[in-house]
Amino acid sequence: MAQSPFSFRIVSALVALAVVAVVCGSLGRWQLGRAAEREALLADITAGQAQPPLTLKANTPATQMTNWRPATATGQWLNRYTILLANRNHDGRPGYWVATPMQIAEDATQPAVGRQALLVLRGWIPRPLGAGSTLPALDAPTGIQTITGSLRDRVPRMFELSGTDDNALAVLSSGASGPAYPPEVQNLDLANVESVTGLKLVPAVLQQTSAASLEDGTPLIQNWPTPSVDADKNRGYAVQWFAFAAIALGAWLVIAWRTLRAWRRHV
Repeated sequence: MAQSPFSFRIVSALVALAVVAVVCGSLGRWQLGRAAEREALLADITAGQAQPPLTLKANTPATQMTNWRPATATGQWLNRYTILLANRNHDGRPGYWVATPMQIAEDATQPAVGRQALLVLRGWIPRPLGAGSTLPALDAPTGIQTITGSLRDRVPRMFELSGTDDNALAVLSSGASGPAYPPEVQNLDLANVESVTGLKLVPAVLQQTSAASLEDGTPLIQNWPTPSVDADKNRGYAVQWFAFAAIALGAWLVIAWRTLRAWRRHV
């Protein structure tokens, strides 16, 4: 009796090619989805940046605090609540983002009152390297200040295995003078800042773009990163995955056709 054309090797090859075709097709669709997400993000950035600058007040509606919208804030810096966001690199150099709340004032002639505040990302500083190296004094200028920047709905996050280090932030509630050294965290949520400081933060973060420097003259670098919006790269990857799927499907059809012919001769 002739050997059946449906050998284990043939069946295994058909199953493997089918799996490859399905997986590659799924990855291609996923890349198209990522391209659509990046196009939507680019549209949000463009729309936000095109809006007229917003003057932030204590009662500014949250609906006006659009992501990427330019904004101006006037108030007093709350230096005792300064926080360092660690592992923020700039041009390959390790460093920190300096985040300080600003107590909002109605205008430059009125003192800031109440607990309404805005969390401001003031800029980047390099991490001290070498034995005995320390951070410079991080206090922002005293008195009523006016700054400009770009609004974000949250502090940009970095990947981490655990959540925000609440223990590090706990030192902010220890006294009016603030800790000897600002706490360092990997990521920062507005709700966590509110819980340890007692401040009422507006539901947005300002990435400062107006020039700023520390007391010793160290400039705060404000070259803020933006998310990748290169949708063409994702579409290119999608084409590659679909091509792999087509190759696998073509091989599946060839093997299936040859096997079917052999089976017809066998019967």
